[in-house]
Amino acid sequence: MSLADSVLAVNNDLPIRTDKPVHSGKVRSVYWLTDTDSRRLIQDKGYDVPEDTPLAIMVISDRISAFDCIFHGEGNLQGIPGKGAALNAISNHWFGLFAENGLADSHILDIPHPFVWIVQKARPIKVEAICRQYITGSMWRAYAKGERVFCGITLPEGLSKDQKLPELLITPSTKGILTGIPGVPAQDDVNISRSDIEANYQAFGFEKPQDIDLYETLLKQGFKVISDALAKLDQVFVDTKFEFGYVNDKNGLSKLIYMDEVGTPDSSRIWDGAAYRDGKIVENSKEGFRQFLLNHFDDADILLNKDRMPEREALARDNDLPLEAMMNVSRTYTGVAEKVTGHSIALPTNPKADIIKVLREQYDLID
Repeated sequence: MSLADSVLAVNNDLPIRTDKPVHSGKVRSVYWLTDTDSRRLIQDKGYDVPEDTPLAIMVISDRISAFDCIFHGEGNLQGIPGKGAALNAISNHWFGLFAENGLADSHILDIPHPFVWIVQKARPIKVEAICRQYITGSMWRAYAKGERVFCGITLPEGLSKDQKLPELLITPSTKGILTGIPGVPAQDDVNISRSDIEANYQAFGFEKPQDIDLYETLLKQGFKVISDALAKLDQVFVDTKFEFGYVNDKNGLSKLIYMDEVGTPDSSRIWDGAAYRDGKIVENSKEGFRQFLLNHFDDADILLNKDRMPEREALARDNDLPLEAMMNVSRTYTGVAEKVTGHSIALPTNPKADIIKVLREQYDLID
C-alpha cells in the first residue's frame, strides 16, 4: 500500500443507490437514499425516527481545505492520511458524551464505517454558531485595529492577544448567502448579532423566537462538555463552530439538534495546555496548517485577500506541498483523535473498497 492509496480524496463517485444528485462539499459528500431504502433501513435497523424520514449516507474524505481552497502534497498525496477517520472519531466521541450528559440529539443515526455516517434529513439553522473562550484569530485582528464591538458584543479595553476572555462569547455568522435581511449583506460567513437573529428569526431558519435561547443553551452546554474533557487531557478548547437544525421525532414533533461535526481540529482551535502556560501557542488544529501556508508561500496576501481568489486557486492547484508538512497535519489530527477517544487511528489500505463492501453486505445499498 502506498501512502497515496490510503487517502480517500474523491468521495462522490461511490456506487451508492440514490435517485438524487450527490452533494459534494469541501470535506463530505452526501448521498440521499431512495424513499424505499430509507423506509427499509428505518424498519430493519430500528432507527428512532418517523417511518417516512429521508435518510442519507454521508461519506467523509481526507481532503484538506484552507482559505477556501483544496491543497495537495508531493507524491500525488491528495489529502491527509488518517484525517477523515480522525474527524469522524472525534465527533462520534463528543456526540456520545453529549448523550451521556442529556444534551440534544444529533443527526447521526448509524456509523457503518469509520468514514461513513447514516444521517436523517434536517432543516438547518442558517447560522454558524461560534463560541470563543480566548481572543485570537479574526476577533483579535479586529480588536487590534481598534474595534470594540464584535457581533453586537462590546469587548473591554486592555485585552491581550490569546488571552482568556472574561466570559464565553457567542459570535454567530451567516451560513450560506441570505438575502432580504436588513443590515445583513448577501454574503456567506458574515458576522451577525443576536439582535439580527431575533429580528429575523424565520429568515435564519428558527421555527419560533424562544428557540434562539435554546440554541444558545445547547451551544454553551456542548462547548462546556468538550472544554472540560479536553482540559483533563491538558488541551485548551479555544473556540469552535457548531451547526444546528430541526428534525421530527418519532411522534412527529419538531426538535432542535446538533448537526455536522463538533469539536474537531477542522471546526475548532485547540491549544496544548503546557505550552500555553509557558507563553507559547502550539496549535492542535487546522489553524497550524493555515499558519504553515502563510509562511510557506512568498506572498501571504494571496491567501488573505478575497479579491485575489483566482491567484489563490492557482496557488493551491499548482503547488505540491512538502510531504513532511502533510504528515505533520496527519500527526496533529490523529494525535488529537487518539487522545480524545483513547484508541489508535488506523490507516486503511483501500478505504473506498471497504466502504462499498460494508454498504453492500450490511445495508444492501450497492447495486
